[in-house]
Formats: sequence, structure tokens, C-alpha cells
Amino acid sequence: MKGQNSQGRGPKGVPRHWQPRWVSRWGERLRLAPLGARLLVASLLLVIVLLPLAGVGLSYNFRQSATASFDTRLESLLNALLAGIQVDSIGQRLQLNRSLGDARFDRVYSGWYWQVSDGSDLTLTSRSLWDQRLPIPEHHSGLAVYEVEGPRDDDLRMIERDLHLPGRQDAIHVALAGSTAELNHEVERFERLLIVSLATFGVLLLAGLALQMRWGLAPLRRMSANLRAVEEGDIERLDTQLPVELKELALAMNGVLERDRRLIERGRAAAGNLAHALKTPVSVLKTLSERFPEAQRQPINTELARIDDAVRHHLARASAAGGVAFSGRVSIGDAIAPVVKGLARLAERRGIQFDTDIDPDAAARIDPQDIQELTGNLLENALRWADSRVSFRVSRVSQGVRLRIEDDGPGMTRAQGEAALARGVRLDVRGSGSGSGGSGLGLAIVEDLMMLYGGTLRLERAALGGLAADVWLPASPVSARIGDTASQPPAAD
Repeated sequence: MKGQNSQGRGPKGVPRHWQPRWVSRWGERLRLAPLGARLLVASLLLVIVLLPLAGVGLSYNFRQSATASFDTRLESLLNALLAGIQVDSIGQRLQLNRSLGDARFDRVYSGWYWQVSDGSDLTLTSRSLWDQRLPIPEHHSGLAVYEVEGPRDDDLRMIERDLHLPGRQDAIHVALAGSTAELNHEVERFERLLIVSLATFGVLLLAGLALQMRWGLAPLRRMSANLRAVEEGDIERLDTQLPVELKELALAMNGVLERDRRLIERGRAAAGNLAHALKTPVSVLKTLSERFPEAQRQPINTELARIDDAVRHHLARASAAGGVAFSGRVSIGDAIAPVVKGLARLAERRGIQFDTDIDPDAAARIDPQDIQELTGNLLENALRWADSRVSFRVSRVSQGVRLRIEDDGPGMTRAQGEAALARGVRLDVRGSGSGSGGSGLGLAIVEDLMMLYGGTLRLERAALGGLAADVWLPASPVSARIGDTASQPPAAD
């Protein structure tokens, strides 16, 4: 049961089928996001979180500092007020024998007020209070500062204390208040400046981080470009002029490339040596088979032909495997020129019209021997079965090159085309079941080359009435092999 619960739940114990689809979709996008984008998003999140927190902290500290300064000012005015209070000895009236030096206490409802009271009718107020009074708390001791609501519902910050005068038994209560509008205005002004400053700082910080990440990731981009150049066959080794952390990686990858190159060359050499080693025994066996009667000679020659075809088949695969790994981009027209020229003479001797249309700018990353074998195999088949005409066209298409060979022969059905691509079926066995000569490899070698180079081969009805062999070679066989959607064959013309 425990295993079932762990398998049926996602992160933090949430059942997988309860997770919204957008969560998994965005999770997949973030997982596959480029490294620079991931770092930039992380920096953006930090800026979004930390700068507002810093702004709140700075605003709070500024308000506390401004409030403390405001309270200090109130206390100074209160001390000046206390120093000027006296009681008339005759009328026992409270009097202020000096001015506080602030005209706002004389302007009605200015927002700055003072008040002296003994708790009964003995009250002395500033002219600014007019007919209003400041609220007197019921319980107080010593110096106190707090927020109150003054005349006309103004927000005031009031400081108060009790004062014992000589000759009086009861203490008098002294209060002085100032409007917080000025204080709030200063705080709001600071907050506006703070928001603008933090926003500007955030933008500059993100721009700086983006430049820093671009500069820091430049070696990775250069290394990625080098890898792409190696894939395309433009260079053979990675550049090692990199930071220490990446230099070791580049050296290790160069070592792997060099080792693979040696192994491939060794494998190709071994395949060639094996083919040459078997060629002589096969020729000897063919000669010896001539001594046998016809009934016995035919099965022996058939098996010897199968051995020869198998050797050629695997030799072609080994050669193509090496070519796709390290071959560069070649001009299709230049590479197949000898093949086309030789087969044009063959077509002339047979009285077949051989039309060619080869784009001189058509190029692909393929070994020249492989494109020659591919072209020669398909053209020989077309010339063998054509009645009077063969058309050969090479053109550039989206993300690659297309080779199209058509003839006006009998053609073949879809089933026969599928069978012709099977290894061991002869190019000249297309329905009658008989034939002479021809390659025992059939179209299988061409199909193998297409698999190795990431291309496609289609057999279909030609406009001339016979068979059309349509070949598409991608611009980058490496991308095609790893499933690059941009390197897919275009639709047939």
C-alpha cells in the first residue's frame, strides 16, 4: 500500500491526477528553458521579491525617524511653553508670559495648538484653537505622546505632561499638538522617491545581470557553436581557448572525438580488408564451381553471390557510417559528375534520352563516395528498365536537397516497391521474378544510406509513366537523426 501511495502521488504528496494541466506544462517548459533564460527569470524573481521588501523596510525606518524628529520638535515647543506659564497671584489665573515664536499658534485652526488646564474652569489656550479644546486623557503620568483628532477632524500628534506650580496644590495639565499633514507629506514624498529609485535600480540591476549572464555564458555559446561546426563537418576539434572549467570539458570531448575517429577509421579499414580478403576466395570458388555439372553449379553460384552481396552491403554501411560522422558539406553536382557522365554515355549507347537538371548550388553533408553510390544505383536501375527516356533532377528544397529520378518503364506497384527496399531483393526482380545481372543488394543499400544520413527514399509513380525514385537529404544529418522537426522532408512536388 505504501508503494502504491508513493507512485500515485506527485510532489509534496499531491495526487498526480489532481495536478492542473498547466502546472505540468509550465514545469516542463521551465525544465527545458535555456540556461540564460532560467538565470534571468531567477534574477527577476529575486528583484521582484527583495526590492519591495527593501522598500517597505526603508519606508518604515524613514517614518519612524521622521516621527521621532517631529516628536523632538513638539517636546522643544512644550518645554518653551512650560517655561512661560505662571499663575496670577491675585486672580489665580493662568498666564503665558512669553511667545513661543511660531505664528501658527496665533492663526485660527492652523493645525498647531497648545492648551493649559487645571481640570476645571482654569484653562489657557492658543489663539489657533479658537473655541475648540484639545482632548484631555483621563489617566496620564509624566510625558506622553500620541495621536488625537483635533478641530475640523484634523489628525494631530499631541505631547502632554503635568506641571506643579509653586503655591498650587493641584497639578496643571499642559498639552501641545501639531498637525501630522506635514509629516505625512514628507513621508509620502520620500516613498514616491523611493519607489522611483528602487524601480530604476531594479531595471539597472536586471540589465546589469543580463549583461553579466551574457558575458558569463559567452564561452558556453562559443562551445555550442563549435559543437555545431563539428556536427556539420566544418571543423574536427573543439576550441580549447575557454575558461578553466570548460577547457577541461573541451579537452575531454576532443579526446572522445579523436578516439571515435580512430575507431571508425579502423572499422572501415577492417571492413575493407575483410571484403578484399573474401573477394579472392569467392573468385576461386566461382572458378572451381565451373567444374561441376550445371545442376550442382547453379546453387553454388547463388550462394557465392549472396556472400558477395553481403560483403558489399556491410562494407557500404561501414563506409557510410564513417562519412556521416565526419564528412563536410559537398557540392552534389561536383560529386556525382563522373557518375552522371559515365551513365550518360551508357544511355546514349542504349538509345535512351537522358535529361539532367542539376542545381550547381545544391550541397549536402554526405561522403562523396556515398552520394556517388546512391546516384549510380538509382540511375542504373532507371536505365535498365526505361523504354526511351530517363529524367534526373537535383534541386535545393527546404532544409535539404532533393534528387528525383524518373523513367518511362513499366514501374512497380506499392507492394513491389516495399519489397524492393528489403535487403537481398535484386533491382532487376520487379514482378517477373527473373532477370539477369544486376546487383543483389537492390535498393537496400540506398535505404541504409538514407537511414544513416537521416534522409528519405520514396518509390512512386513517375510523370513519365514508370518508376520515380525520390530522395531527400537533410541539411544536417545529425539534427535529423535526433528528431529535429525542422529537418523533415518536404512534401513531394
